[in-house]
Amino acid sequence: MFSRLPPVTLGLLIANVAVFLLQQVAGQYMLAWFALWPWGPAQAVQTSHGVVMVGFHVWQLVTYGFLHGGIAHIFFNMFGLFMFGAPIEYAFGRNRFLIYYFVCIVVAAIAHLLVVHFATGGFYPTIGASGGVFGVLLAFGMLFPHQRIMLLIPPIPMPAWVFVTGYGLLELVLGVTGTASGIAHFAHLGGMLGGLVLILYWRGKFPFKPRQLLLR
Repeated sequence: MFSRLPPVTLGLLIANVAVFLLQQVAGQYMLAWFALWPWGPAQAVQTSHGVVMVGFHVWQLVTYGFLHGGIAHIFFNMFGLFMFGAPIEYAFGRNRFLIYYFVCIVVAAIAHLLVVHFATGGFYPTIGASGGVFGVLLAFGMLFPHQRIMLLIPPIPMPAWVFVTGYGLLELVLGVTGTASGIAHFAHLGGMLGGLVLILYWRGKFPFKPRQLLLR
């Protein structure tokens, strides 16, 4: 099953699982250095190993996307990447898919930081591959809009574009209303936005043309 996955999708799955296992050994230090922290002055945070100074570093715009908060968190993210990553990688090609995934991760991080900074002013870490996965889901809905997707709960089949649109609207409502706190809804939406802009750019929807080096 996994041997049939294209290389970038397989590599991302392996990397996420490997980092998750590493977290079980050095979790607090991984969070302190590689989770996404709000920009601004470093702050002291009490951990099981004592007080640690934490703050924003530019590499966190990428590294947060490989950390997860538990078995359920990484399972659902990797399940989404497993289900939708392969068809998008086959459609885009390896190079474009890799670029696409990391653009979604970074834009998701920026969107979340903006919301945290200007709306809540909170100081807490953000982790998870959801921004990249939501970007992949957006791409699936755009490239295969009429592909049928079966929901788990309730078990209702629907076209991909309906599922993706509905999921995006749900994330927007939950984010604006503050429902399901503790979930980075605007990071999910940021991942979808980053993916949308990049796909439109590759399709020539902007006045500047895609660079040829981004081809397969």
